[in-house]
Amino acid sequence: MSRIRQCYSGIGGQAVLEGIMMKNKDEYSVAVRKPDGQIVVTRQKYEGILGNSIILKIPFLRGFFIFLDSMILGTRSLNYSAEFFDEETAEPKNTKPQKAEQKSAKQSLWITMTTVIAVLFAVAVFVILPYYLASWCSVWIRSKSLLALLEGVLRVAMFILYIGAISMMKDIQRVYMYHGAEHKCINCIEKGYPLTVKNVMKSSRQHKRCGTSFMLYVMLISIVMFFFIRVDNVALKIILRIILIPVIAGISYELIRLAGRYDGWLVRGLSAAGMWLQGMTTREPDEKIVEVAIAAVEEIFDWRAYQATAFGSDVSKDSESEENQEEDDAEEQIYDHNSEESDDEEEEEMI
Repeated sequence: MSRIRQCYSGIGGQAVLEGIMMKNKDEYSVAVRKPDGQIVVTRQKYEGILGNSIILKIPFLRGFFIFLDSMILGTRSLNYSAEFFDEETAEPKNTKPQKAEQKSAKQSLWITMTTVIAVLFAVAVFVILPYYLASWCSVWIRSKSLLALLEGVLRVAMFILYIGAISMMKDIQRVYMYHGAEHKCINCIEKGYPLTVKNVMKSSRQHKRCGTSFMLYVMLISIVMFFFIRVDNVALKIILRIILIPVIAGISYELIRLAGRYDGWLVRGLSAAGMWLQGMTTREPDEKIVEVAIAAVEEIFDWRAYQATAFGSDVSKDSESEENQEEDDAEEQIYDHNSEESDDEEEEEMI
């Protein structure tokens, strides 16, 4: 049989505590399975820190701001899901969606502080610390080029070790199962299969637009950037590594955008390391988790209308898709470039 194309859908998301956040354009949903087994779904708007600014259409400049939006929205969604598992009440303080203007100043401040602390932690551990560790080796290594490469290798190694360490935590493993379900839902939709539990379970849990791949791109691009951009002053070296973060994030975002819309040997090669790393940050979900993911998708995305437009008569019927999906997933993905071109100006979502 002919292979089913894979088309860019434009949706992305994030795993939260016993749930999933899905974003489509300026709306997002959060689906959470409560302790009593009920699935609660909310839907809200999020226009981002820059709104509809022209900056979000400028390549290499937009990436850093979109990354910040992802962190802010992820923190907001994670805080909401955590309310369902409060040790005292075991119920959320508010199960209804809140408009941005109704949020308290205290809650907004908490989200901002959490995001800032997360960014500072990442900079300290994955930017500054590898530099100092490599500098200590200057007693034995005289070559500045080798030291620059060593710094980059240490940065990537620390990132992988960090992911490996937290993946051993029971709670994180549960989050990784929801992360896998998020990817499976999007893969199922973008291959033209009806969004059913059975179809989602058979889909791949790896996706080229994953935020894990984005972070790995940041690590790898920093190796190249710091290899060629050098200064002698120690303080200036630290400052340079910090102020170049938006530049590195911007380049990484464009690579994610490219990987999400096109296929080919170059794109597959660039995506290979990130896809491998997703083997650590995702786990195979069970059907209950997939039900939550489907609820989050259907709240903000009309996948039937999308598939009718993207695939037309090529959309598989339930019986055919369930029978042949495993075969199709093993084959090389083919992207619909007509769909890609029509969506060229849309913001790319990391998932």
